[in-house]
Amino acid sequence: MPSTLDLPQFFASELDYPLAYTQTGAGEIQLLIHGSLCDYRYWRWQLAALGQQYHVVAPSLRGCWPNAFQVENARFSIAQHTEDIINFVSRHMRGHRVHVLGHSRGAHVALEMALAAPDLVTSLILADPGFRIDSQSDAHSFLQTTVSQLQEGNTEAALSEFVDTVNGEGTWRHMVDWFKTMVRDNATTLLSQSLETDLVFDPARARQLKCPVLLLGGANSPPRYGRVISALAENIAQAQRDTIALAAHGMNLANPRAFNERV
Repeated sequence: MPSTLDLPQFFASELDYPLAYTQTGAGEIQLLIHGSLCDYRYWRWQLAALGQQYHVVAPSLRGCWPNAFQVENARFSIAQHTEDIINFVSRHMRGHRVHVLGHSRGAHVALEMALAAPDLVTSLILADPGFRIDSQSDAHSFLQTTVSQLQEGNTEAALSEFVDTVNGEGTWRHMVDWFKTMVRDNATTLLSQSLETDLVFDPARARQLKCPVLLLGGANSPPRYGRVISALAENIAQAQRDTIALAAHGMNLANPRAFNERV
């Protein structure tokens, strides 16, 4: 199966680098922001379905495929990605308001975007937000272990470790070929991601959100995601919360029908 998965590829020239994205449909804009080791191909089961109702736009974040950073780069950060997406919407999409959906690390970017540029965001969906709400976490040490495996040339072991940690034991072994191709294409992004220092989010900041918010979790996701969702729910008065059945962290792939219907 080709790496492009036959999705049309476009580039936004208004930023300081060629941001790659795919799009489909017409109407109000639904922006999809992927997480770690992914790119716009992650949303393959959402594009056609959501495109029946929205103009769906899925960018690849800076440093991800098709222009994946091969070495450590400090511009791979939540702050930089947030700035990039704001500029993408402001310049390339002419400042049209957008519905924003972020998954995992992408949910952190989506949340920071909604806080920094509320005039651009109509609604916000955070699917298993992948950030810490306190500094007491083993996430950074786990990432360092994965990076060490990459640097030693043990790419498959590193990717298996990462994917199984974020989604559940045995996930990598059962993933389909197209997903593994995408993850391998983005393996070296973990070198840059390991440099990030802006990963702790104070849930109280979410009280500033004015737009409608939906917090989505996978029924079988590791418990840490549920703790983050609970902390956000306590601080966002207008938030709705829901769970995607028969799915773990990669809920949009494991149960795309339920996920798409809820979105």
